[in-house]
Amino acid sequence: MVARSEKVRVLGTGHSFNRIADTGGTLVTVADLPKVLEIGRSGATVSAGLRYGEITAALQARGLALHNLGSLPHISVAGACSTGTHGSGDTNRPLADAVYAIKFVDSSGELVTLTRDDPDFNGSVISLGALGVIVSLTLNVERTYEISQVVYDGLPVRRLQSDFDKVMSSAYSVSAFTDWVDPDVMVWRKQKTTSYEPEWLGAKVADGARHPIKVMPADYATQQGGVPGPWNERLPHFRLEFTPSNGDELQSEYFVPRSRAAEAVEVLRALGKRFAEVIQVSEIRTIAADNLWLSPSQGRDTVALHFTWIQDEAAVRPVLEVLEEALAPLDARPHWGKVFATDATTLAERYPKVRDFIALAGRYDPDGKFRNEYLDTYLPR
Repeated sequence: MVARSEKVRVLGTGHSFNRIADTGGTLVTVADLPKVLEIGRSGATVSAGLRYGEITAALQARGLALHNLGSLPHISVAGACSTGTHGSGDTNRPLADAVYAIKFVDSSGELVTLTRDDPDFNGSVISLGALGVIVSLTLNVERTYEISQVVYDGLPVRRLQSDFDKVMSSAYSVSAFTDWVDPDVMVWRKQKTTSYEPEWLGAKVADGARHPIKVMPADYATQQGGVPGPWNERLPHFRLEFTPSNGDELQSEYFVPRSRAAEAVEVLRALGKRFAEVIQVSEIRTIAADNLWLSPSQGRDTVALHFTWIQDEAAVRPVLEVLEEALAPLDARPHWGKVFATDATTLAERYPKVRDFIALAGRYDPDGKFRNEYLDTYLPR
C-alpha cells in the first residue's frame, strides 16, 4: 500500500488533538495488524497497533513490567512513542525511552529495522510519522513491581511553588492537579511503598476516590487509598474499561526546564483568571532527561505543564497565544500531538535537534510521501 501510494499518513488510536495525522492521500490504520506480543526476559516485541492496556497485562502475567506508563492505557504503543508521550517521575524518562528496536515500512515499501546501536536510532523513535509506517517496536522490560496510589487534597499552590522539588520527588510518580484559580492543588502520589503521612505539607489524604476533573465520576480512575497493586493498574490515572479523562476536550502541553519550575508556577498562577472559561484541569508532572531528538525532555530534566480544555478551539486559541507568550522566556516546548500556536522558527529553537531530524526524514522519505500540511508547517524542509 505504501509503495503504490503518492501520499500516506498513519493512525494509531487517534489520541492526538491537532492535524498531525491528516492527509489528502492514503490514511493507514495499524489497529488491525496481526497482534504480535513476543515476551522475553529482557524485552518485548509488540505490534504497532497494540494498546498499552493490552501489553501491560500480558507483561504482568509473566512477572515483568515497563519502567513507566502514561496517564491512560488506551493509547497505542507506536502512536504514544511517536509523539513523545510520557508519564511522571523524577527518574522516569518518556515512554519512547523504553524502545530499543523499531521496525517500519519506508517510502519505497521496504522494511527497515533500527536498534540503539544505529546512529539514526535517536531520531527515529519520536518521529511523528515522518519516516514511515511503524509495524513493531521492541521494548525494554524489568521485573514487576507494586505501586500504591495516595491522593492528597488541599496542598496550597504556594507550597507547590516553594517546595516543588519536595513535592515532585515524594514518590516514584507524582502528578499535581489544579485549575490555576483554586488556591489549593490535588496531588497524586504513586509510590513503591505502602506507608504515607495522613497530613503532608499542609495537605490531607483524600477522604475518598478522586478523578482529576472534579465533575467526573471517580470510578473512572485507578485504585487509590494507598492500596498496593500491580504497576499496570496504578501508574495510569484511568481504568482501561472507562473513557479516559472527560472525552469531550482539547489538550495542550508545554515542557520547561526543571530548574525553572517555580517560575512556571508563578506564571500560571498569574494567568489563572484567563483560563477560567476554557480549562477543565491542568496537570504538572516531571520527566528525566533523555537523548531522543524530538523528545520534549531531550537534553534536560523537565517539568510538563498539561492543560485539558473544553472542546472549543475558537475559544481556546486566544488563551493559548497568551499562555505561550508568557511561557516563552522559560524556553517552553509544545507537545507535538496537542494543540499549540508555536511557529516553525520557534520550534527549531526550542527543539535543538529539529534540523537533524528533518535531514533524517529526508533520507528515508526523499520524495516526501509521508509529509502532510502539519509537517510542512512545523518541520519544513
